[in-house]
Amino acid sequence: MSSKEKAAMSTKTTENTAEKSTSSPAKRTTGTTKRATTATRKRRTAKTPAPMTPGEAPAPIIPVTEPGQFGRVNVMDITPNEEHGVYPARVELGEAFEVTAQVFIEGRTKVGATAVVRNPRGKEMLRAPMTCVNPGLDRWTVTLTCGEHSDAKPWEPEFAKVKRQLGEWTVTVEGWEDTYISWLHDATIKVQVGDDVANALISGSQLLARWASSSDAKLNAHQRKTLEAAAATMADASLSPQERLAAATSSDVSELHTSNPLRDGLSPSAPQRFKVERPKASFAAWYQFFPRSEGAVYDDQHGRIKQGTLVTALSGLERAKAEGFDIVYLPPIFPIGVTNRKGRNNSLIAGPNDPGSPFGIGSKLGGHDTVDPLLGTMDDFKAFCNRAHELGLEVALDFALQCSPDHPWVKQHPNWFRTKPDGTIAFAENPPKKYQDIYPIDFNADMPGIEKEVERIMDLWVKAGVTIFRVDNPHTKPVRFWQDVIAAVTKKHPEVLFLAEAFTRPGMMRALSYVGFTQSHCYFPWRNTKEELEKYLLETNGDDGYYQHNTFWPTTPDILTDYVRDNGIAGHAVRAVLAAMGSPSWGIYNGYELIENKQRPGFEEQIDNEKYEVKVRDWDDAGKYGIAELLTSLNRIRREHVEAFSYHNVSILPSSDPNIIAFARHTPAELTSTGKPETLIVVVNLDGHNAHQSLIHLELPDLDIDPKHDVQVRDELTGHEFTWGWDNFVSLAPWADVAHVFHIVR
Repeated sequence: MSSKEKAAMSTKTTENTAEKSTSSPAKRTTGTTKRATTATRKRRTAKTPAPMTPGEAPAPIIPVTEPGQFGRVNVMDITPNEEHGVYPARVELGEAFEVTAQVFIEGRTKVGATAVVRNPRGKEMLRAPMTCVNPGLDRWTVTLTCGEHSDAKPWEPEFAKVKRQLGEWTVTVEGWEDTYISWLHDATIKVQVGDDVANALISGSQLLARWASSSDAKLNAHQRKTLEAAAATMADASLSPQERLAAATSSDVSELHTSNPLRDGLSPSAPQRFKVERPKASFAAWYQFFPRSEGAVYDDQHGRIKQGTLVTALSGLERAKAEGFDIVYLPPIFPIGVTNRKGRNNSLIAGPNDPGSPFGIGSKLGGHDTVDPLLGTMDDFKAFCNRAHELGLEVALDFALQCSPDHPWVKQHPNWFRTKPDGTIAFAENPPKKYQDIYPIDFNADMPGIEKEVERIMDLWVKAGVTIFRVDNPHTKPVRFWQDVIAAVTKKHPEVLFLAEAFTRPGMMRALSYVGFTQSHCYFPWRNTKEELEKYLLETNGDDGYYQHNTFWPTTPDILTDYVRDNGIAGHAVRAVLAAMGSPSWGIYNGYELIENKQRPGFEEQIDNEKYEVKVRDWDDAGKYGIAELLTSLNRIRREHVEAFSYHNVSILPSSDPNIIAFARHTPAELTSTGKPETLIVVVNLDGHNAHQSLIHLELPDLDIDPKHDVQVRDELTGHEFTWGWDNFVSLAPWADVAHVFHIVR
């Protein structure tokens, strides 16, 4: 018998013995053995162990039958895993994300770790080796993706393939004893010092032969032959110990250890859940406008403004498309109440021509399921959505769950509103503020009934062409309400997204994210200093990004900060760059291009607020300021370098000037479709009035740059190229360039 056959036979005997030790108890035999007592059988087993082939037994697989039990290898502290895994982490289809875990075993035995990704039907889609990044803490990490990225829109036929990939995926971390590396460590030393060499090399031969026959390793025929040949060489006593050991350390065997390892004592973790959402769930550029202001003109004959309609609002779609946005977002388009209607700048008394706030929803003409006749008909809205889709734009509709005193619900469902002791319905208020044009919903009497009605209404608008709901003040309603509604709507329409307009406590914002709000407004407008921004960029683009996807808006109809007010055109440019580059999702409220930055005295909001009046704008003036051109460039950069955008890949770059912030977005080569790293470096002068200079430090290896060589960077805003190394000089002036957005040219 050849040495190769002996090694294979020895390994087979060892494997059979190990399998018997972990299999179910054997069936009872007949005769006197059948009548033997359990105690007798136990004593006999203890005194007469099953014969084994000489050598070490491989680590067995220890079944885990209940939560909290350990396998043969210990797997703990898997991240992301907030709230003990009750709420799944959130990733976009095809988006790269990181999973880490502690994986270890007793003594000095070596371990390995593998991450296994399964789709919603339980099919294994990916098996990836993990890397130990901190041996002292046994911390292993891996970057994964769930499914294939697609640019298909929800209304396109190709989206059917996307839909099949959406839902709850799982990632299982499998710890295992790395028998090969443990053996190799000791065998190398023994060969070097001449200690017990024969046993060490025979053990290695047996190990390689067992590896070749392992079904778990998923080897092809060529790979099996490679291991079998190495096992035979190691068993050949006519060769020198160094030659025999070399067979086990060849490049082919080393590559197989990485790609198809022998995994003894396989110990899987509990599956970790990941909610996989559709494309543009986290990477989006929003553009907000009021349809009644699009195409609005001043009627000199009657001395008043003639508002726009859904037909004239098509111009807003064209502008959003030209500037490179993905989503057009409309405030409520429902009939507006008459009772206690608000006037200009939120005054308590409306003039005869004041249109009222679109957030005072409902009149005798209808409620949340009706298009305001002043804007048009439901057919007009469907045509608006169809045109948006032709342009590749999604339509987001504001859903404010509140009513004017004239809303049909007030008579149809009086128990949906809170009444005072005198029997009157309570207005919305936040003492000392009062909102006399709004009745808030009371969820205590009939929450299931309200849920059913909201689900009906959302279904109606989805069928009309809406794919996203921006929900107004969701934090003033029960979290469970939204959990039920979003689950029902997305079960029927899994493509629908939800944006939470919730400026509130961190716990509430996180809870809303847990229950299905895909994106969230956030406190970006008030993070203006270098220190504030650096901290906030890491916070919103860190581990929190697995649960809460913050959307950066420089301004909204409700927000106009002092920074935007005081820094003019340069300030608008600075905030646009920070928003577009600082988050995968960002948004602009129209009028930003026209530098509309006058505050209402005493408030951080615009005077002559569009919420209470129709705006007549001259869009020909946009060319004077250059902001529209900048927005277009920023959206182009985002599209061309989409693989640089993730909620998990931002790093702050050291800069020497307190007014200059620098950060990088970096995706390594193995996670891009081109096989090349994708890196953007953003440098911004936060001072809207003065020039500043700074040194920007790059930790080159962190960006996959060979430190032996400089690298070419191209400013995507100007087209200029520079050579950069470890430390680099920049100078930015508000009257010239407020920012650089460098792409590393590979």
